[in-house]
Amino acid sequence: VQLVESGGGLVQPGGSLRLSCAASRRDFSIRTPAWYRQAPGKQRELVASIRPGGGPNYADSVKGRFTISRDNAKKVVYLQMNSLKPEDTAVYYCNFANSPLQWGQGTQVTVSS
Repeated sequence: VQLVESGGGLVQPGGSLRLSCAASRRDFSIRTPAWYRQAPGKQRELVASIRPGGGPNYADSVKGRFTISRDNAKKVVYLQMNSLKPEDTAVYYCNFANSPLQWGQGTQVTVSS
């Protein structure tokens, strides 16, 4: 089972990015995928998760700016990031809350002018 993140890049403050994570997991539809991030010198933190029924949860720091969504047929989880700030700069990873897999490579997001 693999986790493959994509969609990162360099963006100016106030810009947007959409991250994707493909998870080759048979029971994807009944699991809770999540996005995490790790900034230099900091611990990995949970950014957002989405339950099997679609209910999302967000860290306070991204509420109102980020939107997590899922496509069970494609086994993909997305993270739409709007109004990006320099403090959002980090490597972003996806995994499954409560039933984690081996971490993927992540995708770098850099917010800078």
